Amino acid sequence: MPKIERIELHHIDLPLVHPFETSFGREVTRPCILVSVHAAGLTGWGECVAGDGPWYASETIGTAWHVLADYLIPALLGQEIDEPADVVARFARVRGHAMARAALENAVWDLLAQARRVPLADMIGGRQERVPVGVSVGIEPRLEILLDRVAQYVDEGYGRVKLKIKPGWDVDVVRAVREQWPDLPLQVDANSAYSLADTPLLQALDPFNLLLIEQPLHHDDIVDHARLQAQLRTPLCLDESIHSPEHARWALDIAACRVINVKVGRVGGLTAALRIHDLCAERGVPVWCGGMLETNVGRAANVALAALPNFTLPGDISASARYYHRDIAEPDFVLNDGSTLTVPTGVGLGVQVIAERLAAVRLRRSVRACS
Repeated sequence: MPKIERIELHHIDLPLVHPFETSFGREVTRPCILVSVHAAGLTGWGECVAGDGPWYASETIGTAWHVLADYLIPALLGQEIDEPADVVARFARVRGHAMARAALENAVWDLLAQARRVPLADMIGGRQERVPVGVSVGIEPRLEILLDRVAQYVDEGYGRVKLKIKPGWDVDVVRAVREQWPDLPLQVDANSAYSLADTPLLQALDPFNLLLIEQPLHHDDIVDHARLQAQLRTPLCLDESIHSPEHARWALDIAACRVINVKVGRVGGLTAALRIHDLCAERGVPVWCGGMLETNVGRAANVALAALPNFTLPGDISASARYYHRDIAEPDFVLNDGSTLTVPTGVGLGVQVIAERLAAVRLRRSVRACS
């Protein structure tokens, strides 16, 4: 592969179709950083899923921009990169900052897949032509609004629903949804809003036949989740606690969960995500692909990842129209019959960033090129 000639950062802000509220806040727009890597007439794209503030994770757009500009980009610019492993090796000195690392590594994956004239899904070992997906429903001001929102998504064809929960918005909400849709595949996500003292409340969710309860306890915890899982019939799924393949192994070793949510940005890139997938497959533990309100750039990478064989549970990779009126990349992802998205067959990510749309929502830009 010829040397990397130019790397650009694009800080954008896209308005969401609907505000999205979790236990740690409400979002009406989605700010993010897009990374473009240029070599031999090709451009690879990656998306940094860090948000404005350190609410979901310690990284922010500000910290990611700094680490990308001052450490990661200088490590790649002007270098010949033949394999994604070359990127991982060059980033080995950088501790943390998984979302920043993932954005640049994933852009190189896209670039290399284009250079080899293969879809990203094929390059990473994806086997499915369509991947099962669900929809994540945020916290609403009133229960009737939530029920209307769930009904909308069920009518649109989503076959699995995830409800965000927090103390005071949990058992009664789940009961109301389950009563209206007794056979709907249903799961909940607490985003670390509970403690072990809430075990009886979480046990009260067992009768509702949930697919899983996602990250009920502290965002860095593994040990207390193991204690909680031993007292629940419902499988626990870890999200925020899994920062790397090592964290996944530690969690499985002590039975802290029965499912793992793989988010490419949270674990530091596609290479780490593939390792977690393979580890869980060896252990007989299912995985699914989480979402971070990505644009079509990040969504394309997620869909490619979800085409791997052990992604057996529906991912939070809803159709493009679920999030944005007009995305910055095309084509949009459209929900198929059977609650699936089609895996792109074009080379690389299989989507194209539209320069005019990108410019319309861009807040700042940085360009670094070989001299």
